[in-house]
Amino acid sequence: MNGLSSLSLSRCVKVALMALAAAAAAPLLHAQTYPDHVIKLIVPYPPGGGNDTLGRLVAQRLSGTLGQQVIVDNRPGAGGNLGTEQAARAKPDGYTLVLGFVANMAMTPSLGKVNYDAINGFAPISMVAQGYQILSVNPAFSAKSVAELIALAKDKPNALNYGSGGSGTPLHLVGELFKMRTGTDIQHVPYKGSPQATSAVLAGETQMVFGSVVSTLPFVQSGRLRALAVTSPKRIEAAPDVPTLNELGYTGIEASSWYGLYAPAGTPVAIIQRINSEMVKLAQDADYRQQLHRQGQEALSSTPDELRRYTRAEFDTWARVIKTANIKAD
Repeated sequence: MNGLSSLSLSRCVKVALMALAAAAAAPLLHAQTYPDHVIKLIVPYPPGGGNDTLGRLVAQRLSGTLGQQVIVDNRPGAGGNLGTEQAARAKPDGYTLVLGFVANMAMTPSLGKVNYDAINGFAPISMVAQGYQILSVNPAFSAKSVAELIALAKDKPNALNYGSGGSGTPLHLVGELFKMRTGTDIQHVPYKGSPQATSAVLAGETQMVFGSVVSTLPFVQSGRLRALAVTSPKRIEAAPDVPTLNELGYTGIEASSWYGLYAPAGTPVAIIQRINSEMVKLAQDADYRQQLHRQGQEALSSTPDELRRYTRAEFDTWARVIKTANIKAD
C-alpha cells in the first residue's frame, strides 16, 4: 500500500511539474508566434484630431513591419480617460495597445478619480513623439520679450491673463508652471478649446497663450502673433529664431506634448520587446519623421524602462503643479 501510494505521489508530482513547465512555456510560445491576428491600437480621443492622426500613422507603419493589420480604435470620453481605462483592463496578450498622451498618462490622474493606474497599470513599450508649446502674445501687447512680460506681470499682479483650452488641460498646466517658476500672478481664462484660446489672443481679449507649434506657428509667420519663447530644451527646427525659456534664464519650464505606446500590465516581455524594436526602427525612418515634423512633432523612441521612468517623472511634475495651483478639472 505504501509502495502504491509512493508511486501515485511520484506520478502526481511529475504531472504537476509537466503542467508547470507547459504554463511557463506558453508565454514564450505565444511570443514566438506573435502576432497572428489583428492588433488594436486604442486612441482615447475622437477621430480627426492630432492624437488620432498620429495614432493612424503609427498603426499604418506597424501593420507593415509586424506583418499583421494594426487598426485604430477611437475610444473618446472623459478627457482621454475612458479609452485609457479600457486599455488597462484589456487582456495582456499584445493585441491591445494604447497611445498614451501627456494628459491621460501624467496629468488627469492627479485631477480627480480615474479608474486606472497610470504608472502600474501599463507595460510601457516606447516613446513615440514629442511636441512643444510656443509662448505667444498679440503684437500690440506692450511686452516684447519674456523679461518684459514678467516685469509687467510683477508690476501689476493679476492684471494680465492667459488663455487655455479649459481647466486642467495641458496648456493650462503649462501656464501654471510658468507662473510658479517665474513668481508671477497671471489670471487664467479657460475656453472651450485651444483654437478658441488662440483666437482670444488674436482678438486682444487675452494677452498670452501657450499654443502648440503646429497651431501657433502660422500666426507667428503671418505676423498676427509674436512668439516670445518655446518650452523645448533646445531651439526647434520649425522655429529656429524663437529662443527657449531655458536659454533666457527661466529654467524648469520645459514642457512637451508627448506620446508613448503602452500595453496592459502583464503583457509578455518578449512581445513588448518585439514591438519596441519596430518602434526604434520606425523613429529612424526619414519619411515617417518628415510626416511627424509637418504635424509639429519630433519622432522619438526609447526603451520600455526609459518610458516608464519618464512617465513617472512627468506624473510627479504635474501632480505638484496641480496641487500647488489647486487646479480642478472642468
